This record gives sequence, C-alpha cells and structure tokens, in this order.
Amino acid sequence: MGSSLSVYLLDVAATRALVGSGDTQLLEAIRSSFGDDLARDDDYHSHVIGQGAPTAYEALHAVIHGGPFSENSDHAFQYGYAYDRLCSLTGVFLPNDCFTPHRGGWLSVVDQGLNALGITAVSVETFSHGDPPAPLPYAFTPGCGEWKPDHIAQALEQFEAGKRAVDESGQAPPLEPEVVEAVMQCLEWMRRAQARPGFGVIGFRS
Repeated sequence: MGSSLSVYLLDVAATRALVGSGDTQLLEAIRSSFGDDLARDDDYHSHVIGQGAPTAYEALHAVIHGGPFSENSDHAFQYGYAYDRLCSLTGVFLPNDCFTPHRGGWLSVVDQGLNALGITAVSVETFSHGDPPAPLPYAFTPGCGEWKPDHIAQALEQFEAGKRAVDESGQAPPLEPEVVEAVMQCLEWMRRAQARPGFGVIGFRS
C-alpha cells in the first residue's frame, strides 16, 4: 500500500486558532452535520477504540478544547485525524493527484526537484514529518505540516529567480517528467494561496 496526501488551502493562523478555542458551536455543528462520517471512522477504528482510544467525536472535542489528551501515544493518531477533519471542513481541498497515492521517498524526490529549480522555502516532506499545532500530541500517522503565507511568497520569488537564471544560461535542470508535473502542482497550490491574503497550505500524509 502507498501513502496519500490531503492538502488544504486555508487561513493557516485562523485554523491553528481553532485548536483550544473552546468553540462548542463548531463542535456541535460537526457532530450534527457529519455524524455519519464520525460513526464510519469509529467503526474503522473500533479495535483501538475498544482498547481505550478516543472516538472520533471525543478526539474532536479534545482538539477544540485543547485537551485532555490520552496519555497513550498509540492513540495520538485520533487527534491528528480530528485536526485533518477541521481543516477539511474549514478549508478548500487542493488537487493532489501527483501525490495520491505515492510510495517510498517520493516526497523527497519532489523536494529535490523543487530545490533544483531554486525553491527551498517550502518542502512537501513537511506534510509527512512536521508537527501538529500545540498542544496536540505528535503522531507519525497522519503526518502534518504547513506552508505559511510568507514561506509561499518566498518560494514563488525563488521560482521566478530560478526561471530568470535558466533563461540567461539556456540550461534547464534535468528533471523527470513526473517530477516536473508534481512541482507544477505544488506551484499551483502556492499561487492559489498567494491570491488570498493570509492564506497558506496545510497538508496531511496518511
């Protein structure tokens, strides 16, 4: 089996502020409108829930209220998926067919492609190895990371500078077509974010 990315366009600061916000109105709206989704997740994770892991709703409640969180690190994934759900409900899902599914070190390969074009301000591996906002406990799966607006602006400037260098030298970096396609998809995410002040990208690897 491969891995996948879920990538969202949203106001990064506002989304992070949902963690520990105590927004009971949002919590109840999610339970009311997406109860079937929560139930399906509980059914899928029934084994670990039976061993003490929080249900999908309990995890959402903990994320929005800033705790309490299970002391068992094996249960941390539920809080990561709860934060993913918040992002999916408050953000815009971005096309990511170049990354879903993917295997092995593909994210690193794409980062190398970004670097070859002069882009170092953002990294797709961030979505796999970044940390969720505090105080959410770290979980290997889902991985979580973000591209903040200032990093995106810098990355796009780096890309334009790289293009100018290629135009002057007449030599483009030797990249495989699938890497070029993935890099172009990343640039599209960044351009969409830059078009909306304060917006960035939050991604999850699962």
